Formats: sequence, structure tokens, C-alpha cells
Amino acid sequence: MTDALDERTLPVPDTLRPWITDIASVSAEGELPNAFTHVPDTATKLVVRVEDDGRRDTLVVGPRTRASYHAEGEKRVVSCVQMRLGPGSVRPLLGARAADLAGQVVPLRELPAGTARRLAAELVDVAPEEMPARLAELLPPHPAADRSRIQLLRSATAALSTRPGRAPAQVTHVARELAVSERQLRNLFSEGVGLSPKHYARIDRVRHVLHHAAEAPWAELAAAIGYYDQSHMTYDFRTLMGVPPRSFFTGRLPEARPCQAFRRR
Repeated sequence: MTDALDERTLPVPDTLRPWITDIASVSAEGELPNAFTHVPDTATKLVVRVEDDGRRDTLVVGPRTRASYHAEGEKRVVSCVQMRLGPGSVRPLLGARAADLAGQVVPLRELPAGTARRLAAELVDVAPEEMPARLAELLPPHPAADRSRIQLLRSATAALSTRPGRAPAQVTHVARELAVSERQLRNLFSEGVGLSPKHYARIDRVRHVLHHAAEAPWAELAAAIGYYDQSHMTYDFRTLMGVPPRSFFTGRLPEARPCQAFRRR
């Protein structure tokens, strides 16, 4: 985050919790950087953005499997609201498998569910501070038939997530604890998250490194979150981020490329 950006976390009403885990508002404050990084992300997000010419649009951003580095194009985004969908929310809300959205950025209006088209039309002009209340009005009750499946998926994602001083659980152990086969767990993740369980855990662990790199030496950080050693952490980081940790944190990044508004499926 740079001083040019103002990011605020907005409250998520309890009625939205089955669908949305958090809402963030980001706006430009002064001169924007000429280049920026999209880091890997396990979530599918609804994004309402405003460009510097006043144009507004609503997008769906699928799970990001690897980092990408971009140069600012002719059109600059001056503000956006990002809503992270909870595991298992994509199909009932948008009518698509999460796996089909992985690595994609598509207009919300193009998703098959009527709810998606309604959200695209209704959210595009909503002010950031009004977004939680408007979502609470627009989103339907969570389908009762999906609740046990979604609870199973969210228990699995919690077990495979990295926490300070705690490594993600092994996929085999998670499947055993939840009384499902590893194949069932993979299918559950493909449908509801868009990633395999192993790739989900890998991304989450690298994101932990990104957020906590300044808190401990590399070797100590690697050991605390379950890497075999520092080399193992460096390998995973390089694979997902395109450069090793030391290069990333000293600004030696891959060449930035122009950012496109979206890619059609």
C-alpha cells in the first residue's frame, strides 16, 4: 500500500456473512504510482470501480493463481469497492463454478444468474459507504440446502489457511478430519473456491509471507509457518510471485505490462 491510496474496511452486516467475508473501499489520494502488483489471492471478488473519466463498471475477479505486474494504462482507476465472496458462495450467487472464474476478470452482468445481473445494475452507482446496506437489501437469503456443504468447505479452508505461528494442515489430514475422501475435497474446492486444496494452501502461505516478512528473519518465518526450510519458502514464493522474496521486497520486479480492463471467458 502506498501513501497515494486510501483503503478502508467497511462493516459487513451479519445478514451478509453467509455470502461476503469482507468489504474494502480503495480510493486515490494524490498522484498514483505508475506500476502496481496484483498478488495471488484465493477469493473471488465483486468489484465496483470508477475510472478517472467517470466511467463506472462492476466486475467479477476470480481467484488469482499467480502474481501479475502492471503499468498504468491510459484509463486510470481512481476508486473501487471490493467484496470478497465466502467459500461456496460463487455458484448460488453468480451461477458459475468458481473454477471457471479462476484467473479471470469478467463483467458481472455476463454471469448467468439473475442475481448477478441485478447486482451489476444496482451496485454500479452506489457510494462506498452505502454499499453494505445496499447489498443487504439486494442479496437473497442463503439457500438452506447448501448450508452443510458450505460449512464443510469453510471448515476446510480454515484448516488449510496459515495463521501466525501455525502452518496449514496437510490435505490428507483435513479430509480425514472432515470424513471425506481427498477426491471429494478436491471437487468441493474446485466448485466452491476455484482452486485445488493444495494450491489454496500454497497461495495463503505466500500471502502470509507478504504480510509478515518484516516481523522475523527469513529462516525463522519459514519454520513458523511449516516450510521445510528457507529454500522451500523461497521456491514457493518465486513460483507464485515471479521473483524470490529478497528481490520482491527490494523492488526488483518483473517487467510491468499494460493492464487490460477485463478478459472475456
